[in-house]
Amino acid sequence: MNTIIYFLGRALIVFVQWLPLRVVAQAGRVGGGMVYFLDGRHRRVTLNNLTMCFGREKSTADIHALAHENFRRIGENYACAVKTAGMSFKQLKPHLEFSGFEKLPQAAAGRAQSIVAVLGHFGNFELYARIQDIRPDLQAATTYRALKQPGVNRLMQSLRRANHCRFFERRTEGAGLRNLMNRGGTIIGLLTDQHSPGFRTPFLGHDCHTGLAPAVLALRYDCDLYSIICHRVSLARWQLKVGERIQTHADGVARTSEDIMREVNLALETAVRCDPANWFWVHRRWKN
Repeated sequence: MNTIIYFLGRALIVFVQWLPLRVVAQAGRVGGGMVYFLDGRHRRVTLNNLTMCFGREKSTADIHALAHENFRRIGENYACAVKTAGMSFKQLKPHLEFSGFEKLPQAAAGRAQSIVAVLGHFGNFELYARIQDIRPDLQAATTYRALKQPGVNRLMQSLRRANHCRFFERRTEGAGLRNLMNRGGTIIGLLTDQHSPGFRTPFLGHDCHTGLAPAVLALRYDCDLYSIICHRVSLARWQLKVGERIQTHADGVARTSEDIMREVNLALETAVRCDPANWFWVHRRWKN
């Protein structure tokens, strides 16, 4: 069964990557709009999340319209992620802007400094792996959690191997990640906007569990810490934008991981409010 799933998925990937990017994006939006009506469970999660965060600012009709657009965006992003994974940087460049990357430290002589990048499920977030296309002096890396279905997991990894980003499975490949961080010259991107064991702190006005991994890594390996957000500019066009540096020390003394992550949450919250439909509202972020 896994073999059948893999080859069916592989055939679908080949077909999607054969189509023009804008056609893929539009088809993804149509598919996402249909899922909004068919997937009652995730629609309810999305509406509950949006009502909790924006119920005092937006009408019920506005929240339903925002939820519907959010499903369209998710469909567009997932479909485009399949297409862009097979595109060269030359092909992708007209569709992707980079903003603020001059803030990131340059590789210096000797042991190059590493960077921790706080990421979120914004836009076509698989494009974070393309950072190395404009910063070849940095080895891009990130973590992932293997899917339970081996065939689907194999498909995902085949897509991700198309670029030079290093992927480490969180539960089994920690030693490899530590070795890479010890070498220096790495930009490690961590998706930090979902429910994760850690501590409770406000996000969009409501307490939620927030992981400490970005702060812990930045302190342990003496890395600069930045947020990088994938904004949707228009259909099949995105901008990767580097935020202001998040300070890990104050007056020469290391800040607590909790204080650092509160500032991280504020950076992510600002990105959500900038374009609410661009975020992943179908996730139960505010679990008890």
